[in-house]
Order: sequence, then structure tokens, then C-alpha cells
Amino acid sequence: MMRRKYNAINILLAGICLFGTCAAASAQQGDEKEQRIFELTNQDRTAQGLQPLRWDKSLAAAAAVHVDKMKDEKTLSHQYPGEQDLQARAAQAGAHFQAIAENIAMGPSPEAIEKQWMNSVPHRQNILDPQMNAIGIAVIEKNGYLYAVEDFANASESLTKEQVEQKVGDLLRQQKVDPSAPRNIGEEACAMQDGTPQDASQAGQVKAVMRFQTPDLNKLPDQVGQQLSGGQFTKAAVGACESHGTFTTYRVAVVLY
Repeated sequence: MMRRKYNAINILLAGICLFGTCAAASAQQGDEKEQRIFELTNQDRTAQGLQPLRWDKSLAAAAAVHVDKMKDEKTLSHQYPGEQDLQARAAQAGAHFQAIAENIAMGPSPEAIEKQWMNSVPHRQNILDPQMNAIGIAVIEKNGYLYAVEDFANASESLTKEQVEQKVGDLLRQQKVDPSAPRNIGEEACAMQDGTPQDASQAGQVKAVMRFQTPDLNKLPDQVGQQLSGGQFTKAAVGACESHGTFTTYRVAVVLY
């Protein structure tokens, strides 16, 4: 389930902070204001025994889109008329996530904004959420004010279709199911809402077709694992395809023989 926490703080001083591209040291980072917010956010997390957030350029891109719009509006908001919501902005920017949240603010300095966020219960919860592992920050200065956006996510891996199929195949092998049936059969099944692909019989007698969406490829969904535990399936065709769900998940079909 996706978490969406939309919170705004106005700091009545001569500045507005938008936290744009501040991120992890391994990634391209934004200006010094964004970098400072990134550092302060991770300092507050580590002070509570939490893992620091890593920089995610896709989240930063999503934050940058929103902060650019926010600087031209009269009020702070997580979604303006005609604008996509946070979830859609992040997905369009290329972010892969299981959960997402956002803090926005205006203030005189990164330090002042971070302090105000930490003094606000919902903003503090976003910063100290243990399930979040990535962040993107965007900051814009206009007329002496800083406008700031920081987008948090429990980020999933960005995998190719082949990598998804490989991971699911490895999980099937752990269940003693051989995933070597033609991949095109699985991909055709994945593109279908129900039914069996026309060419499925070329690999043997089809016993079942299972379709699922999951944000976590470290394990099979419980209901899939339960179906496989009986040992009635010995071979499979695995196919991945584009997810059409609300969240950023992996969509997979497994044709079982």
C-alpha cells in the first residue's frame, strides 16, 4: 500500500527553500542548499539510529517539477490544478517505489526549514520513516525566498524485463520448478488478462497460468508459493510485462506445466 503524506510549512522569513537535488554522495547532487538539506535530513535519521537515505535522481527530478510550479503559486500545495499527484510525478520521472511521501516548505535557510519539519509531527514522521530508503530534493530561490520539496520513497530496483524474468526464474528453481520453457509464452500470457497463450502447448500440457504483481522480487507472493508447494508443477515459462497498476510494481505471468 502506498503511503502519501502531503505536508506543507510556511516559515515567515525572507526566504523560501525548495529541496531539489540534494542526494547521496554516489549520485549527481544539486546546489549547496539542496546538499545541506540532504545532509541535515540524514543527520536527523542517523541520530535516531536509522539508515541514511540515498540520493535518487528520479525522485529529484519529480521534486524539481513540483518546486518549479510551486514557486509561481500563491500557496503551498502538494498538487495544483492540472498537475499530476506525487505518485504519478515520481513514476513519470522514472522512480520505482513501494511507498512514497513528500515534504514541502518555504523558509530562509535549509537549517530553518529542517528544524521546522522536525518540529512538525507529520513532517518528522516522513523524515524518520524507517521504511524509506531514498530521497530527492529540489530547491528554487525566487525574489529572495527559498521554495523546497523533498520526496521520500521506499525505492524498488529498476530492472529490465529480462532481469525480472531471471529473478522470478531463480525463485521458481528454489521451488524445484524448471523455468526453461520459452520466454515468449510467458510474455504472451503476461500481456493477456486471462486465458492461455496459443503457443503454450509447444512446451507440454499446461496445468495452470498464474499472473501476479509484486513490488518485491526477493520472494514469490504467498499465494503463488502455496500453489507451487504441492509439487504438481515441474516446468514453467516466465514472462514479465509493463505494470498497469496504481503502484510501481513488477507484473509477471508464469505458465506452469
